[in-house]
Amino acid sequence: MAMTMVEKIIASHLETDRVTPGQLITVPVDMVMANDVTAPIAIREFGQIGVERVFDPQRVVMMPSHFVPNKDIKAAEQAQIMRNFARQQGILYFEVGTGGIEHVVLPERGLVVPGDIVVGADSHTCTYGALGCLATGMGSTDIAAAMATGEIWMKVPATRKMVYKGERKPWVGGKDMILNTIGRIGVDGALYMALEFTGPAITSLSMEGRLTMSNMAIEAGGKAGIMPVDETTLAYVKPRARRPWQVFEADPDAHYVDVVEFDVSKMEPTVACPNSPQNVQPVSAVTNVVPDQVVIGSCTNGRIEDLRLAAGVLKGRHVHPYVRCIILPGSVMVQQQALREGLLEIFMDAGAVVSTPTCGPCLGGYMGVLAPNEVCVSTTNRNFVGRMGHPTAKVYLANPAVAAASAVLGRIASPEEL
Repeated sequence: MAMTMVEKIIASHLETDRVTPGQLITVPVDMVMANDVTAPIAIREFGQIGVERVFDPQRVVMMPSHFVPNKDIKAAEQAQIMRNFARQQGILYFEVGTGGIEHVVLPERGLVVPGDIVVGADSHTCTYGALGCLATGMGSTDIAAAMATGEIWMKVPATRKMVYKGERKPWVGGKDMILNTIGRIGVDGALYMALEFTGPAITSLSMEGRLTMSNMAIEAGGKAGIMPVDETTLAYVKPRARRPWQVFEADPDAHYVDVVEFDVSKMEPTVACPNSPQNVQPVSAVTNVVPDQVVIGSCTNGRIEDLRLAAGVLKGRHVHPYVRCIILPGSVMVQQQALREGLLEIFMDAGAVVSTPTCGPCLGGYMGVLAPNEVCVSTTNRNFVGRMGHPTAKVYLANPAVAAASAVLGRIASPEEL
C-alpha cells in the first residue's frame, strides 16, 4: 500500500501497515515544545488534567524566545511561569543566553531528528519538517494534553507534492522559492495538508535554505512542510542528534492531492508585498519602495548562512542614513559563530544594530516595533496588517541579501545593484 512520507511516519508511530488521509488518530509524539507566549496557557491547562508529571521530561522542551530578555512586567511574569514549571518538572529548558528562537535551536541542538513526530505551541513548528520529520503547530491546550500523555489527536493530512527543477540564479535561495510557492498556490493552498518539497533544486539547497522553506509552509495554510532526507540532511543531523532516527521515503506511487512543478531558473529574488505572503513580486518591480527599517533575522532567516549573506552585502558599505537596520541572530550558537567570523563587526561598522537572539519585532513584540505609516523590509515570515506594529505600517518580506541591499540603498533593491 503506497504512502507519502507523512503517512509513513504516522503509520510507523502507530505500528500499523497503513494510514489514509482524513483518518482520525491518536498518535505518540517524540517532542513537545512551547515558548514564553504559549507555555503559560499550556501549563495552566496541564494543571487541570490531574497528573503531576509530564510524560517524559526529556521529550518536553520550553524556550523563552518572544519577549525576552523581559520586555516588561507582563513578559517577565510569562517567563517566570515557564521557568518555574521547567525547574519543577526537570524538562529541557534553555534560559536567556543559552538558547534563542526555538525553531533555530531545536534543529541545531539535535532535539528533532528524521522520522519524528513533533508538536509545538507555535505555528512555525513546521520548520523541522526540513529534517524529514512530521512537525506541526498546535494550540496550547493540545500541548498541555501532549505534555501529560505523550500523545496527540489529529487527522492524517493529505499531501501536495511541490517539485522544484532547474538551477537557481545568484541571490535566489530558499526564501525566494517558498515565496514563489505561496504566491502560486495561495495562503490557503495547503489547508490541513502537508507540503512535500522535492526535486533537484531542493537537493542543491543548503540545510538553512530548506529550514526556511519548511518554516513558511504554514503561510500556505499547511499542516506540515516536509522534505526527503538526503546526504545534506544526514551531514547536518549526524553530529547533532541526541537520539536515533529513522528515514522514511515516499513510495513512487504514493497518492498526492496534486503535483505542482516549479522552474527555479526563472525565479528572481522575490518580495512579498503588503499585506500577504502571497502578494509576491520580483524585486525589480518594487524598487521604488523606501523603507524606514530593515530587519534581518527571525526563525525564518536568522541562521548563520543568512547572516553571512547579509554581511557579504554590507561589508565595506554603510546603512542609508534614513534607515535603521536591525540584525537578530536566531540563536546564541549562531551569534557566537557570527562573532568568530567577524560578521558582527561588519554589521556594526555598517551602522546596523545587533540584538540578542529574539523573535522581537517579527510579531510586533519589541526591538523594532513599527510606528504609523512606517515601511519595513524584513526577512521574517508574515506581513499581515499590524504584524510588526501599527496597523498602518507596511511590511515587505525578502531574503537577507535583498534586505541588506535595501538597507544600504535606502529603497528596496537587489544585491546585484551593489
